[in-house]
Amino acid sequence: MIETNQRKLIAAAVAMLSSTGASALELNAGDYKFTVNGNINVHYVYSDCDSSSPATIAGGLACTGGGGTAKSASAVTNGLLPAALSFGVLTTQNGLDIGAHFGFYPGVSTNDGGSPNLQGGAGNVALGTTGLDVRQVYLTFGNKDIGTVTMGRNFGLFGFDAIINDITIPGVGVAGAAASSAPANTTLGSIGLGYVYTDTLAQINYTTPTVAGLAATVGIYDPLNSGTGAVGRKTQPGFHGKLTYNAALSGAKIYLSSAFISQQQRDDGGNDDYRSYGVDMGGKVNIADLELAGWYYYGKGLGTTALFFFSSDGNSNRRGSNGYLAQASYKFDALKLGVNYGTSRLNQAEGEPAATVPVRSNSKITGGAYYSLTKNLTLVGEVSSVTAKDHVGGKNEAMNFNVGTFLSF
Repeated sequence: MIETNQRKLIAAAVAMLSSTGASALELNAGDYKFTVNGNINVHYVYSDCDSSSPATIAGGLACTGGGGTAKSASAVTNGLLPAALSFGVLTTQNGLDIGAHFGFYPGVSTNDGGSPNLQGGAGNVALGTTGLDVRQVYLTFGNKDIGTVTMGRNFGLFGFDAIINDITIPGVGVAGAAASSAPANTTLGSIGLGYVYTDTLAQINYTTPTVAGLAATVGIYDPLNSGTGAVGRKTQPGFHGKLTYNAALSGAKIYLSSAFISQQQRDDGGNDDYRSYGVDMGGKVNIADLELAGWYYYGKGLGTTALFFFSSDGNSNRRGSNGYLAQASYKFDALKLGVNYGTSRLNQAEGEPAATVPVRSNSKITGGAYYSLTKNLTLVGEVSSVTAKDHVGGKNEAMNFNVGTFLSF
């Protein structure tokens, strides 16, 4: 995200513009300012899936063809981001900047399974409709002197910087559900292939004022069930935090960050109680039209791909996980070329047999071209190769190609 236009495109795409940022529409009514922005993106995705064996690695992110019965897959769908329509309200009262935000995320694929990203049922059949994903409903209050409080449903802190700086944000990355019969609002990008998805969480956070380029956020969030065994009520909230640093040195723009997440898992009536935690760190540097970026994460009981998925063996023994994403891009006037490589690993719990661990690693490499036809319209082309491995020598390999457009407003 070297150029201003690219930065605006991505900001609009994830509806992450602050209440004081530029928007497609701004209306002033008395003491209030109302803003609207968003995006629509559509891609054709062709996937060449693994058909060498009918065995599919549980938790693997390389699509498979069931022993050659369905080797390839085509889809017309959203990419890593769903479409977005974001509404903001801002006012200042008694010296406090007060804001409210609503983010609505429709897709173009058929989503009749309740949650647009947790699909089931008949899949893509006639008479279906797209789904509406309400990811953001939150309020803010504060100012530059005392900091800002954020309350509501918003993107989490852990893993956020990795995904927001992923070059595949306006594109597709790894196909994910686009290579299946159950459509979803999004593809994977590099989710589970270099970072764990940040997710949208009900949360209460405080962000400090920025001092010498440094700022910190700490907060609590509504705890999540693990998806493995710990499904009980939680006696305490989850905790997360983040430290960021911005600087401009000798013509280079530098951004560094580190975030943590921690949560107690509890299994009512079972035997799967443990504390989950994760830490990530990384940054990016911009030198003229060159951008280099990288993020690394480590966790215990953190899981892989999504928060706390496959995080334990079901008997209070945590699985360790780690991964990284390395990326480089260069801007040639309106054309941006980029490549990234990522891997996510899931380790055995103490004393756990190798055969019971769902997946050992998911790795991928993506090369992409992003051409700004106008300041708001970007043409996208990408090729991605993904490999999934288990702990007993199994492997799935797949590739996907995508072309499409990304319109921000």
